[in-house]
Amino acid sequence: MANKLAALLVSFAMLMAAAAGFYTPPSPSTCGLKVGYYHDKCPHAEAIVRGAVGAAILRDPGVGAGLIRMLFHDCFVEGCDASVLLDPTPANPQPEKLAPPNNPSLRGFEVIDAAKTAVEAACPGVVSCADIVAFAARDASFFLSNSRVSFDMPSGRLDGRYSNASRTLDFLPPPKFNLGQLVANFAAKGLSVEDMVVLAGSHTVGRSHCSSFVPDRLAVPSDIDPSFAATLRGQCPASPSSGNDPTVVQDVETPNKLDNQYYKNVLAHKGLFTSDASLLTSPATMKMVLDNANIPGWWEDRFQKAMVKLAAVEVKTGGNGEVRRNCRAVNY
Repeated sequence: MANKLAALLVSFAMLMAAAAGFYTPPSPSTCGLKVGYYHDKCPHAEAIVRGAVGAAILRDPGVGAGLIRMLFHDCFVEGCDASVLLDPTPANPQPEKLAPPNNPSLRGFEVIDAAKTAVEAACPGVVSCADIVAFAARDASFFLSNSRVSFDMPSGRLDGRYSNASRTLDFLPPPKFNLGQLVANFAAKGLSVEDMVVLAGSHTVGRSHCSSFVPDRLAVPSDIDPSFAATLRGQCPASPSSGNDPTVVQDVETPNKLDNQYYKNVLAHKGLFTSDASLLTSPATMKMVLDNANIPGWWEDRFQKAMVKLAAVEVKTGGNGEVRRNCRAVNY
C-alpha cells in the first residue's frame, strides 16, 4: 500500500511539473548541501514530496502557507533540522511545536507525515525530515505562486535530536518587532536586510490570529489605514484570549496567492503587523518595498534566492544529526 502511495505521488508530481515547466537549472551547492543530493540514493524523493504537497494544497491552499512558515520556524530555532516536528515525550514534554509561536497556529505537520511515509516506502532510512521540510516549502511556494516561484532546493541536511519550546522565544521574531530588532534578528542567522524584507513577502498568504496584532495595530493613533482597521475591529475581539482568538487573512487582496501584493498592502498601510509597517521606517527598506511592489518579477527572483539561504541556516551534516525513521520522534 505504501509503495502504491509513493508511485501515485510521483505520478501526480510529474503531471503537475509537466504542465508548468517546473524547475530552473541546478544551482551551486550551499553550506555542504547540494542540488540533486538524492539523485542516486532516492531518485524520486523530491517528486514524492512534491506530489504530497500538491495534493494537500488542492484540498486546502492554506496548508501551503503553513509549510512555508514551517521552514522559517524550523530554521531559526536550532537550524534547519526538523526539530519543529518532534512530538512531546515524557523525557521532553515541551518541544518547539508546543511553544506559543507554533501552537496552535503552525500547520502542515500531516503533509510532512504523508510525504515521509511515501518516501520511506520508496527508500527506507535515506531522506531526512529536514530535507522534506525544505522541499515542502519550496513546492508550496511553486503551487501557491502558480509556478512564478520556481527554484531548486539544495539538500543533504540531517535531523536534529533536540527540541525545546523555550528556544523559540529566543530566536523567532514576534510580529511586534520594530525594524532594528528585525534586522538584528535576521543578521544573527546570517541573513541580510534584503533577505528579511523579501522573506516578509510570504505574509501574502496564510492567516493570523488576532492576538498577533491586537491591540497594538488597532490603537489610536495608528499608521494603519482607517478603513482596514475598522474591518479588523469587526473581525477581532478588543482583547483576544486563548478562548476567543479568531484568525483573519494576512492579505485581503490575494489571500491564497503567493505574489508581491504584500508590498502593495504595506505601502497602502494595510499590513497586519507592526513588523510589516516597520519596513517603511527607513529609506533603504522603503525602497526595497517599492521595488518589490512595482517591478515585475523582482520579488519572485529574490524570494527564490532568500529561501535557499534560509534553508541553509545552521544545517546539521556528518555526525551532528541523523535521518529519522519517523519525523515526530528521534531514533532509538
